Amino acid sequence: MTQIIDRTPQLIAAEIRSIDSQTREIVLRGAIEIGKRLNEAKALVNHGEWGVWLSENVSYSQSTANNFMKVAVEYGSNFQAVENLSYTQAVALLAVPSEEREQFAEDINAVELSTRELQAAVKARQDAEKQAKKLESELKKAQKQAETERKERELLQERVSQLNIELAEAKIAGDTETAQRVQDELFEAQQAVKRLEDELKAKPIETTAIVEKIPPEVEAELAELRKKVAQPSSAATIKFKLQFDAIVEGFKGLLATLGEIEAGEPEQREKYIGAARGLVGKMSAHFE
Repeated sequence: MTQIIDRTPQLIAAEIRSIDSQTREIVLRGAIEIGKRLNEAKALVNHGEWGVWLSENVSYSQSTANNFMKVAVEYGSNFQAVENLSYTQAVALLAVPSEEREQFAEDINAVELSTRELQAAVKARQDAEKQAKKLESELKKAQKQAETERKERELLQERVSQLNIELAEAKIAGDTETAQRVQDELFEAQQAVKRLEDELKAKPIETTAIVEKIPPEVEAELAELRKKVAQPSSAATIKFKLQFDAIVEGFKGLLATLGEIEAGEPEQREKYIGAARGLVGKMSAHFE
């Protein structure tokens, strides 16, 4: 006796899903097979005649044919990666690099998305990648510019140091003409260094760094000492003046750098301050 199965909405829905799944697989497998043959045909058709061949033989546009051919190449040997997807979903995923495609489809649960939703997800991924590349490019450009400026400033600072030596030697030799020329060149080099520093400070880069300042009482003491050495009368005093000014500028630079370290590497600040204190202590010991 034949058993009659009740036709329920749930059973009908299950049958529809099964037919839909089978149909999707048939269509996708068919697209792959068509793509394989299109690739084969293109290799045989004369150069420049591909569009005509398509129109006369299969009535596919070149974009449709290209999709079939790409699907065949990308999924022909790895059908499992798309076996649960429709043909249009598989085409949408072609925009994702092959080595990342399967993981991407799994992450966004592509099988549950409509083709439109999947296309939107792929576009969002592409937009994010473009933005990341843009930011990376801007960062590299900024780093390259910063490196160029750093080297330029180093060269200028080296030139300033060399000019200071030449100026001292000219003064020691009593060569006023050379001394004036070197003095003028030194001034220009110092101004160039200052311009570079000003340009760096003027750049729209937000920072929370608080650069330490020389305390007013120390600045006053340094100014007084500068007055005492302002009029050197011998080779030794000329050298002393140059060396003293270098120490003063170095001290200012050291404080500024400590401020930068505090902003960028606060955990390192105490270590560097300790090193600076040790150096100052050793220097002070020579004058006791």
